[in-house]
Amino acid sequence: MRATSLILFMLATALLASLAGAQTYGWFRGRPVVQNDAPQTGFVAARWRFGTNGAIGHMGWSHNYPESDQHLNQFLERTTRLDVDVASYRIVELGSDDVFDYPFAYVSEPGEMLLTEQEVINLREFVDRGGFILVDDFDGPWQLEQFQSQLRRAFPERALIPLTTKHRLFHAHFDLDELQGMAEHVPGGDITYYGMFDDKGRLAIAAGHNNDLANFWEWYNQPGMPLKPGADAFRLGTNAVMYAMTH
Repeated sequence: MRATSLILFMLATALLASLAGAQTYGWFRGRPVVQNDAPQTGFVAARWRFGTNGAIGHMGWSHNYPESDQHLNQFLERTTRLDVDVASYRIVELGSDDVFDYPFAYVSEPGEMLLTEQEVINLREFVDRGGFILVDDFDGPWQLEQFQSQLRRAFPERALIPLTTKHRLFHAHFDLDELQGMAEHVPGGDITYYGMFDDKGRLAIAAGHNNDLANFWEWYNQPGMPLKPGADAFRLGTNAVMYAMTH
C-alpha cells in the first residue's frame, strides 16, 4: 500500500472510530453531522432538528453547523456577561422532552419544515412556557408560506407580523437601526423580520425572511465576507440571545 493510501486509510479508520461512540444525524457537505457534548454553562443554544418535507435534502436544519454555533458563542463570550463557552450548543429533537431544557432555540431552513404531531405540540408548549426561537436561513415566498403553514398548526389564533427596528429585540444589547446591509450578501431581496407574540405580548419567535445569519457567523473570517454585514449579523444574534434570556 502506498504511503498516501495508507494515510487516507488511517484517517478514515480514525474518523469511523470517533463516530462509533457519537450520535450522528446524517451527512452534510461531505462530513457527518455529530451531536455535541455541551458543557454545563448558564447558556446553551439548542439547534432544533425537526420533521422535513425533503425540499432541501432533509438536512436544512443542520446548515452551517457547527461552525456558526461555535463562532456566535465566541462572540457572546467576548461581548456579554453570559456564562457561555464556545461549545455551549446542542442538537435537540423538537419532538422530544429535551426541548424544554433550553430556553433559546435556533431554527435553520424552516421552508423545509413538515412537523410531526408531537413536534406541533412541543412547539406550542415551548412558546407557552416562555421559550424563544430565532428562525433563520429562508427566502422567497414559498419558504415563507411553508413555515407559516406549520406555525398555523401550532398557533391557529396567532400570526407572524413584520417587526420594525424599533422593537426591543434590535436593541437588547446592541443598537441595530438598519438591517439591509446584509441583504446584498444573501438571496431573496429585502430582509424582513417577522415576529410572533405569546398570550402575554412577549415576542416568542423572531424569523428573518431573506436573511441567513448563520452564513455570516460561519464565514465571517473568510476573505470574501464584508466586515459590516458580518458584524451586524453577530450583533443581531447576540440581541436575540440576550432578549431570550431577559424577557
